[in-house]
Amino acid sequence: MQKPAISTKPIRSLEDALERCQMLGMRVSRQRRFILELLWQANEHLSAREIYDRLNHQGKDIGHTSVYQNLEALSSQGIIECIERCNGRLYGNISDSHSHVNCIDTDQILDVHVELPEEFIRQVEEQTGVRITEYTINFYGYRNSPEKP
Repeated sequence: MQKPAISTKPIRSLEDALERCQMLGMRVSRQRRFILELLWQANEHLSAREIYDRLNHQGKDIGHTSVYQNLEALSSQGIIECIERCNGRLYGNISDSHSHVNCIDTDQILDVHVELPEEFIRQVEEQTGVRITEYTINFYGYRNSPEKP
């Protein structure tokens, strides 16, 4: 008997994330639920330390180790996003393919869904000989720049 295929639909809500955990056979512990709830409430990219601090500030008893282990488990299964930065990892709630706007003056990372024109993708494929199946774009700029248009 074959195992049913795991759904690859995008995770766009807390409910989707919890459902994916269950489909993958991951236990939805109290701590794991705290982390997922926080990521969907915050709707921004946070470090493990920020997640730990915010949860404890909310009175939710969770240890450093538990935060790190759960973040690793959730990101390795594609339930949450993990962004490698020079000063550490940041975690976000969108796990499907998307792009980022990196705000230099506020140090924020904003999620955006951008679709490039098909003609542009074909041009990249012709130049490289690689069939493009996914892409992400990183934009950089200033939110509070005086030169803002």
